[in-house]
Amino acid sequence: MKAVLFDIDGTILTEMPLIQLFLPQVYDKLSKKFGISKDEAREQFLGEIFGRRDTYDWHDWNFFFRLFDLDLNYEELLEAYPHKLHVYPDTVPTLEWLREEGYLLGVITSGPEYQRLKLKLAGLLDYFDVVVTRDDVNAIKPEPKIFLYALEDLGVEPGEAMMVGDSLSQDVYGAKNVGMTAVWINREGEKGYNMADYEIRTLHELRKILGGWE
Repeated sequence: MKAVLFDIDGTILTEMPLIQLFLPQVYDKLSKKFGISKDEAREQFLGEIFGRRDTYDWHDWNFFFRLFDLDLNYEELLEAYPHKLHVYPDTVPTLEWLREEGYLLGVITSGPEYQRLKLKLAGLLDYFDVVVTRDDVNAIKPEPKIFLYALEDLGVEPGEAMMVGDSLSQDVYGAKNVGMTAVWINREGEKGYNMADYEIRTLHELRKILGGWE
């Protein structure tokens, strides 16, 4: 195994505190804009989001801000509230260990270009040898193209690389489909199905997997 690649959201960090901060602003703006209750505004906004789940647009908050003609910009929100990005406590120790062990590290995300800004603000960007967003390849996971682009950039074959992510449909299926080893990080202990090569609850468990690999 030469390279370990990661998803971002729900895998190495969570943006949930930031989402919880701006969603009430969204509902308030929509309520005033359309003359509806905040509950109705919430229903409309979340309805659009859930209705587009796992599509190309679903991964971009700015798409939904534009859809409702809201004067909000996700990059500006990230810059204003970087402390609302919560890096999981197992992330940095794991990345440090992987680097010390000589692994190439990468990120594959279905999110747009602002994912790089997110990593930078979270203090994680410099750990990675390559970061591939949907904007780099005009594709999202599980499309093979986005995985193969990252692997080519790192100069490794699929069989020499591992993908770690929290989504069975995007990270695990996509990685397996191109011949990578797939690790499902299941932080919440959800019921899944046996598609991943490995299932872990914390990133610390990668040491056990990769130690055994040698």
